[in-house]
Formats: sequence, structure tokens, C-alpha cells
Amino acid sequence: MSDGAISQDEIDALLSGVDMGGLSGASSPSSSVNIDTGVLTQFATGVKDRLASNIGSMTGMSASAGSVSVESVNRDKFLSVLPEEVVAVMADFSAGLQGDHLYVLSTDFAKKLVGLINKEDNVELDDMALSVITEVVSQHTGAEITDLTKNGNFPGLACNPGESIHCPKAMVRFPQGSFALFSYTVTLDGTPYVLWEAVSGSAAEQISAALGGQGQAAASQPMQTMGNMNMSMGQPAGMMNTNATNMNPVMGGGMNMNGMGNGFVSSPVGMGAPNVQSLQFPGLQAGVSTVEQGNIGLIMDVYMEMTVELGRTKKQIKEILGMGEGTIIELDKLAGEPVDILVNHKPIAKGEVVVIDENFGVRVTEILSPLERVSG
Repeated sequence: MSDGAISQDEIDALLSGVDMGGLSGASSPSSSVNIDTGVLTQFATGVKDRLASNIGSMTGMSASAGSVSVESVNRDKFLSVLPEEVVAVMADFSAGLQGDHLYVLSTDFAKKLVGLINKEDNVELDDMALSVITEVVSQHTGAEITDLTKNGNFPGLACNPGESIHCPKAMVRFPQGSFALFSYTVTLDGTPYVLWEAVSGSAAEQISAALGGQGQAAASQPMQTMGNMNMSMGQPAGMMNTNATNMNPVMGGGMNMNGMGNGFVSSPVGMGAPNVQSLQFPGLQAGVSTVEQGNIGLIMDVYMEMTVELGRTKKQIKEILGMGEGTIIELDKLAGEPVDILVNHKPIAKGEVVVIDENFGVRVTEILSPLERVSG
């Protein structure tokens, strides 16, 4: 621009990681991608009932799947119907296919899911809540991969572990050019919601061709219909930036919280190696997998309460009133069993008690799976 100013579209594009050279033509679908939306709609219809079944089993509430639509859209068209705040899960293809793969849902839908699964009121979309959304989406991803690999299609098809984020729509990186947008309508506890799934154009073209498509782009519904659906079901959701903060944990790197809600206890950074001595407990088999650590600078100053729980027991009031010095309280754990590590009262890991320069500490020996964290 000659005056040196930058437009809102350019700001959005910079935040979203979109090539500025493609903005002027973003309203026109890419002529090099042919997506058979009719075939993709048939595929989505075949997995929608399993989506509702998974949601119903995780929430313990009645859930049903309604109609499914698939459209060929682009970034600008989808941006025009998005609210300012969105919840999204990125699960890019890692094998069998290449390209962006996103799930998105409204904040109302996300809070409803978290509230029912965790049995909480006044849900906040923090790291632990986003881990619940990631687990819900992972269940649906598995169902889709199962169907796509039938009949020898896409052998070894896999997606990266889901990463959830709650962010403004300007921070979302959409697939460039035309991409396939799946719209799953799910009625949960009597209220209809929409789960969106975006698949990059090249991957969608390969999927539709493998499923018997004719290679012709044919939008099953106009975009206006999608907008009307959002108006009747509450705020629509957007999609997350694939370049967004990757907040996965790494042992020894402090405590990192990602969409999966992982946490670790580690030694202070920059200090000399402490004298760590293991207590006389039976040894445990440590099985911690190391994953790539990302930039979590935006939340580094957020405090979270971490608790190490040795065990629990229940006592009658008369027993509690009768306690005195020297009373022994028997817990529900055996000697040598791992202790529970909790963040904000949610279990995230197990560990063993150690002595660090005459102070007690805990060495992480196991990170709980997403399903264990959700059920805990």
C-alpha cells in the first residue's frame, strides 16, 4: 500500500499465516482442485452416528446426529460467518495423506461437552477443559480413519495428536485455496450444535477420488445455508492456526500445559544438580514418551495449583473427633505404590516420592492418558 498503512485483511492474514499474495484472489476457488462434495457427504453420513454415540457415551447424555453437509469453500467465505472467539482442534495428516486437517466447534458446544463429561458448572475453557475437547475429537478421527482405510484405501493413514486452542478467529490458519468443509449437526441434551471439520483441498480431492468420486466440484449447499444454520444453533466455531503454540510436555523442561492437559514436575532450571535419593520403595517402571516442546511463552506466567496426593481414606465423624497425637491413619494405597500428581485437582500423572537435599519431592514416572485424565 502506497501510504504504508496495513488493512484489517492484511492483519488477519499475517496472524493466520496466509500468503498475502493469495488474498486478492481468495474469493475465487482454486481451479486446480476438484472436490466431489457429493461423495464426501455420503462418507460423512456413514460416520455421523458413531460421532453421536461417542459423545453420548462420554457425556452420559442422549446424543443424536442430524444431517451432514459438505461444501467446497475458501478462507474469506468461511471467515465471514465465524464469531470472534472460536475453539479448534488441529489434527494434520501425518501419514497416508498430506495437508491441513481441522475440527472446530462453538464455545457453547465446547463448554457443554466439558461440563457434562467433567460434571462441572460454570466451565472455563482452560487447558484441562481443552484436553476434554481433544479427546472427543480424537474419537471421531479414529472412526473416520477406520472407514477411509477400508478396501485398501490410504494404507497407514494417520493424523498428528490433536492440539486444541481457544482463540480469536484472526489467529486461525485455514487451508489455503479451496478446501472441504464438513458440517456435523449433533443434538446433545436436547440442544443442537455443529461440529465443523476442514480438510485441505488436495487431501479432500484424493479422498473423494478414492471413494469413487468423479473429480467434479459440486457444492451440496450454498454458503448462506451454512450461515443460517449457525444463527439458529448459536455461535459457529473457527479453526486453529497450525503454527499456533505447540504446548506439549517434555520431561525436565518444567511444567507445560497443552490442549491435552499434560503436566510434569521437574528440577529448577539453572540450579546445580540436587542430591536426589530414592526412598526405600519398590521400583516402578517409568514409561514416559518425549514429545516436541513448543513455545508456551503466552501462558508462562499463569499459576496453577499442583498437588501430590499420597492416598485417601474415609472416616466417621466420631473417629475423626477421637484422633490425637500418635493416631495412625491407614490410607487406600499400599507401600511403594505411585502417588498421584494433580493440577487444579485433576490427576495428570503418577510419581514416586524422593528426597532432594533433605526435602521431599516427587519424580514423575507415568503421564496419564487423555482418557484417564478425562475420566479422573
